[in-house]
Amino acid sequence: MDAGETFGQLVGELDYSMFIVTVRAGAEQAGCLVGFGCQSSIDPPRFLACLSRKNHTYRVATSADVIAVHLVPRQADALARLFGGCSGDSVDKFARCAWQPGPAGPPILQECRNWFVGRVLERLDLGDHVGFLLEPIAAHRQPDESYFTSDQAKNIEPGHPA
Repeated sequence: MDAGETFGQLVGELDYSMFIVTVRAGAEQAGCLVGFGCQSSIDPPRFLACLSRKNHTYRVATSADVIAVHLVPRQADALARLFGGCSGDSVDKFARCAWQPGPAGPPILQECRNWFVGRVLERLDLGDHVGFLLEPIAAHRQPDESYFTSDQAKNIEPGHPA
């Protein structure tokens, strides 16, 4: 077995939190389920959200100044399937869920009570994904929430190839 294949198996066993990222650029908005995201600095606070280059949300995010990152509740399977299993190229995801405009414009999903909006500081080439380095400018927290994980997402058929 080569290192890449072994690496894929190793990280495939990890159980990360999943996120839903939403963006607005002009009149266009988009959103997707994101498995590659993490805090990248404490002081100053920073978060790295990674979007596939093949994703509709990525194309909209290239023109966005801010991105909303939602922590997906563990029981929000239908919402995760909507944002992970449907492509924004063919489906208006926002017509199928409750949302409201958030600080600086991106849609905030009402089912996700924990979220933050980050200003895009940098776009980083990370291979087949682009990392959006975010500086939080607004946030909402509802304590005692458990989150949707990558293990739960394994049975979602992606809306596009990775």
